[in-house]
Amino acid sequence: MKAFPMFLRTTGRTITILGGGEQAAQKTRLALKTDARIVVASATALEPELQALYEDKRIERHDGPIHADLFQPTGLSFIATGCKGADAALQAIAKDAGALVNVVDQPDLCDAITPSIVDRDPVVVAIGTEGTAPVLARQIKTKVEEMLEPRLGGLAALAGRLRAAASQQLSPAQRRTLWRWVFSGDPRRAYMADRERDAAQMIKTAIQTRSIPANTLPMLSLVSTGNAGRDMLTLRAVQRLQEADVIFCDPLDDPDTLELARRDAVREAASPMAPKLAQQIRAACAAGERVVWLTSTNLAKDARAHQVIEELHASGQNADVIHGIFTSCDNTTFAASA
Repeated sequence: MKAFPMFLRTTGRTITILGGGEQAAQKTRLALKTDARIVVASATALEPELQALYEDKRIERHDGPIHADLFQPTGLSFIATGCKGADAALQAIAKDAGALVNVVDQPDLCDAITPSIVDRDPVVVAIGTEGTAPVLARQIKTKVEEMLEPRLGGLAALAGRLRAAASQQLSPAQRRTLWRWVFSGDPRRAYMADRERDAAQMIKTAIQTRSIPANTLPMLSLVSTGNAGRDMLTLRAVQRLQEADVIFCDPLDDPDTLELARRDAVREAASPMAPKLAQQIRAACAAGERVVWLTSTNLAKDARAHQVIEELHASGQNADVIHGIFTSCDNTTFAASA
């Protein structure tokens, strides 16, 4: 990556937008989704939308010379005059003032690049292509918009309000189970069906009584990546990786497979000795962790895998086995004969 994806806090900060035309209006619409103070700087008349926002006191206006003090303090500066020469000159002033700058349609001058955004406040999905393919970013945005219910942000906000109570009443493992249930079970279905009170009461009751519906996902999964790369993993395998608390990992044919796992999952090297690996897995499961053994081997044929499974079964530990895809030929293109 040439750009690190990160969300910037806007509370108590200023977003400065240089320009008074349509490009500046576009950036102002985006900035208005935040709680930042917004200052639009333009020596010329503002276009009608910006003028209306100024009259409604939703934005402030600076119509004097552009100087370094304009960027102090500032969270982010958008330069959008519509003139590339003027934008470059203003970028130099902003940079000298230490501002974080986005220059419209000039990615080489940008410290920050505006992504395509799917807004389910407080759930926000940002999609970036480092300025190389904005049309592709918009296509992906459309797909994500279809995936996420319009009311999903409200459920996330409700969970945020109840998070402190959950932290006081429940253990870390119980909290993980609680939130998995909230976002994949009855509370989510109730909230999306416009039954907010029912959803809230379900969550509050679960926290107060410490009675959380059991998660139907298995505690232990043995996952083979196969030899075809991470793009060939099954949906079930990806789900287990994203839910895992601990991942015991063999050397993989495609190490990037771990990019599909939860960021905060503990990752440990799997012992090459089957008895030792079974012992590692049992200990993690006994601690209440959701465990994945991730391997490139064929779980149906590998002797070590058979021994691990037998030792786990002998100790009463069941395992969900997810087989990988193994290809036996290269990717050859055959031309049709005339």
